[in-house]
Amino acid sequence: MPQFAIDLYSDTLTKPTPAMREAIARAEVGDEQKREDPTVNRLQDMTAELTGHEAAIFLPTGTMCNLIAHAVHCRPGDEIIIEQNSHPVHFEGGGPAVHSRVAIRGLPTERGIFNAAQVEAAIRPPDPHFPRSRLVCIENTHNMGGGTVWPMSALHEVATIARKHGLKLHLDGARLMNAVVACGVPAKEICAHFDSVWIDLTKGLGCPVGAVLAGPRAFIEEARRFKHLFGGAMRQAGIIAAAGVYALQHHVERLAVDHANAKRLAGGLAEIPKIRCDAARVETNIVMFDIADTGLSKPDFLKRLESHGVRMSGGWGPTIVRAVTHLDIPAEGIDRALAAVRAVVGAR
Repeated sequence: MPQFAIDLYSDTLTKPTPAMREAIARAEVGDEQKREDPTVNRLQDMTAELTGHEAAIFLPTGTMCNLIAHAVHCRPGDEIIIEQNSHPVHFEGGGPAVHSRVAIRGLPTERGIFNAAQVEAAIRPPDPHFPRSRLVCIENTHNMGGGTVWPMSALHEVATIARKHGLKLHLDGARLMNAVVACGVPAKEICAHFDSVWIDLTKGLGCPVGAVLAGPRAFIEEARRFKHLFGGAMRQAGIIAAAGVYALQHHVERLAVDHANAKRLAGGLAEIPKIRCDAARVETNIVMFDIADTGLSKPDFLKRLESHGVRMSGGWGPTIVRAVTHLDIPAEGIDRALAAVRAVVGAR
């Protein structure tokens, strides 16, 4: 497997820190499926408190969090209103249709943030010919939008219109803590708009495994049934939950470092000839830039970049490249990444 000196492919590549590994080694464990694992229980309680919800459930992946939320909130044949480039639409293997048996109504946006008028226009009339609008899903931050943070005013307006029409709201918080750090609003205040919310532990928080879904107690009890149905029940899961406990205690505020590195990377990219990057749009740890003017195909650009020990990934579109900063990228790594891009495009 190739190793890259600077790996900006995704924040999912983060490795446990030495201190996190120590926490894992010391973890108290029990049978998670029987609710007897004290470390899992602690992580769930911490997440419920963090998000302002009654209860939470530890799950293997964020994709399972979305699938279970869809299944609990919806009935087969119902429709989810969601941004058209959100994670469940493109990157969950058709799971909403296969596992939760729901339809998707994708809303077009520029950077992942839709408005209340779009939601209201998408709500189906009460006619048996149509699927039934049941759930509004929001991704905050929005990955393919470039790590964009939902403004609180937009959240409030969308939530208000959804409530007016009797719809539930679900928050895909894969990078919710990045949003919290970027906008300075507590997670509890953001999550107050939603019937369910989850946070990923394996991205900026740096854990090897897991995500936590939170909501009302009755919702979580039903989620536990689907967790077993989807094969997500575990045994001595405190081994991995301990990483989540450590991350919530030590890795949230440090996300600001990743954001600063991303903004510095974007600023440097904007100065390289033939690279188009709007540095002002970088809000968190995701940088999108356009290589159309280089004359290189995206696969060729990425391959050449890798020859310089730097890896990035393809963004949305034939000439868009994505770079994601995380806790394994030091400040000097940004300088090396910029030098590699300059070498690839022949800039001095």
